Amino acid sequence: MERQGNAPPDDLPVALAAEGAHGPVIHAANRAARLNGIRAGARVVDMRAICPELHIDYANPQGDRAALDRLVLWARRWCPWTARDGTDGLVLDTTGSDHLWGGEAAMLVEIETRLSLLGLSAGLAVAPTWGAAWALARHGGVRRICPADGVGPALAPLPVAALRLEAETVLLLQRLGLKTIGALAGVPRLALARRFVRAELAGNPLLRLDQATGRLAEPVSSVQAMPRFRVQSRLAEPILDPTPYLPALCHDLCTQLRDRGYGCRRLQLVVYRTDGEVASVTVATSAPSRDADHLRRLFDDKLERINPGFGFDLITLEAGGVERMDIVQTRLAGGAEEGLELSRLIDRLSARFGPRAVTRPVLRESHVPERVQGWTSAMAAGQAATLADRRDRPVRLLDTPEELRVLYAVPEGPPAQFIWRRQTHRVARYAGPERIAPEWWHDRPGTRLRDYFKVEDQAGRRFWLYREGLHEDGRGGDPRWFLHGMFD
Repeated sequence: MERQGNAPPDDLPVALAAEGAHGPVIHAANRAARLNGIRAGARVVDMRAICPELHIDYANPQGDRAALDRLVLWARRWCPWTARDGTDGLVLDTTGSDHLWGGEAAMLVEIETRLSLLGLSAGLAVAPTWGAAWALARHGGVRRICPADGVGPALAPLPVAALRLEAETVLLLQRLGLKTIGALAGVPRLALARRFVRAELAGNPLLRLDQATGRLAEPVSSVQAMPRFRVQSRLAEPILDPTPYLPALCHDLCTQLRDRGYGCRRLQLVVYRTDGEVASVTVATSAPSRDADHLRRLFDDKLERINPGFGFDLITLEAGGVERMDIVQTRLAGGAEEGLELSRLIDRLSARFGPRAVTRPVLRESHVPERVQGWTSAMAAGQAATLADRRDRPVRLLDTPEELRVLYAVPEGPPAQFIWRRQTHRVARYAGPERIAPEWWHDRPGTRLRDYFKVEDQAGRRFWLYREGLHEDGRGGDPRWFLHGMFD
């Protein structure tokens, strides 16, 4: 299945690349690229030699997996049982649902049309078993429909790779002369059982053949969608202000969330006006919540944005960002801890001043000290980080390291004394160095490494210094010294 978006021309060879052991390799390719000999797993440099006009984009497997998970739930418009099939497909159990769409052929046309509107192209097939549908969709052409008594003849001309076997098993069967499923089915079962008795499912052609033909059951285990929580209030006559009805709506919605063990991170209030227009207000929380009073207060000063027109007679309140929320006992007696929680304070400040006005520190993966900590919106998921993740580093860092004038006994060692802000400090004790190399994916070529020292002066004050560069390292002149932080 091709990636959603602005699709390239059909005659342009396009492939997605991923990092391999010896450089980028082909992750996926469109039909034009496959016709030009581009195959998955091959090195990009080799494929460019075969097809110079090949257009390469980098793959995003995590994003594709998330999009496919959303597509699994989206596909439930055709049947209640849907699941992800590997990394590039969907499987739908349409038993008892195809007649609602006018039959299997009409249903396939409907599915193909809907997917094309999303910018997706797909191979489709209907078969009595999961394995047969997988084989026909990928190796049997476009929109194949296999009846219940025709699985064997439909699969016979297909290659053995259509049985969802691993590459080593496919190569072994081809060397034995078993290139099609029909040839494999003609081999005595006892011979196959002896040869592949210890093989796993993906390497056992006998088990895969039984799954495809229906001898071995393979039910569709459908992923469970998040439940929807929504309450509404129908009014006898139009009103202009939803404020009096908001507490009851929040209470009913939070009761539903509590009964099911969920909390929400977003609430949307929608009013339906008598003239057919719809107005809505959305609030968010920094952590899952089902506190009716807290959620109601987030709408303060926001309901004025609703244009009531000539009035509205229907109000709905829907929970979004639903997450599991376990009941936590915070006191020995069983009650909740009194006092204002940090998450509620963040919610109220963000609701009043905007989500960008309240930020929190976060830790990031980096060896360079000034890159370890950053700032993000307090409404983002995750916990705030207030201290550095290493105890041997100072909590207080200068925004910009300040250069020092130093005297040292040996070039590779710590300074004997240094001058910082017109004051002379004599080094009494030191520890180090801790060497930090440049991060080549962030720093420019020629960036010098750092050697950090923890030093203590004659007055007992402790500083964090570093030497930038080494003597005769070919990346500049003499090393420079900087003060980066202070220890408490």
